[in-house]
Amino acid sequence: MAVTDRFLNVALPKGRLGEMVYAMFAAAGYPCPALLENSRRLIFENPGAGIRYFWVKPSDVAIYVERGAADVGVAGKDILLEYDPEIYELLDLHTGICRMAVAAPKGFRDDTRRPLRVATKFRRIAERYYASLGREIDIIHLNGSIEIAPILGLSDVIVDIVETGTTLRENDLEVVETIVPVSARLIANKASFKFKTPEIESLLAGLSGQGKEN
Repeated sequence: MAVTDRFLNVALPKGRLGEMVYAMFAAAGYPCPALLENSRRLIFENPGAGIRYFWVKPSDVAIYVERGAADVGVAGKDILLEYDPEIYELLDLHTGICRMAVAAPKGFRDDTRRPLRVATKFRRIAERYYASLGREIDIIHLNGSIEIAPILGLSDVIVDIVETGTTLRENDLEVVETIVPVSARLIANKASFKFKTPEIESLLAGLSGQGKEN
């Protein structure tokens, strides 16, 4: 899909966040009722509103936008910090709010005589954070069930997204440091922003301020 076509192409993250964000887009004047139908379709269009939505994996939204398959999209700040895509970050939507944090078993004390073993899927965020502290670390890259790593002795701590903290508490872990707050961001392809400036700015105006009310 070229950035010069007649639709504004929007990459939405699959799941609960995407559904919340779509409601914001619809309220801004960009509805697409077919998107809410129970089907396996991934692409939905509303020619009257000049909008085309498609569902993608949350971690892939920034790639679709960076590469121009989408003009705009919604991605978590964690994804933007981890992958540092070449896009414009236009707006904090104030939804999908959580935090990137360091968690450890209760009572944990850091032994600075050796590298700290850190389990995470956010390698770059963890490396930058501990580099800022001057702390030597050993990254253990995991893609799921990160909470069990310190329980089984695989790591000393974890770096992960924390929303309510329930999973941590149920596994006798606790947050020991917040690295950065995280929320959903509206992002844009750089070429699209140049060639579709009025369309993107109209969408931006419709979305601005909504998240603070949700």
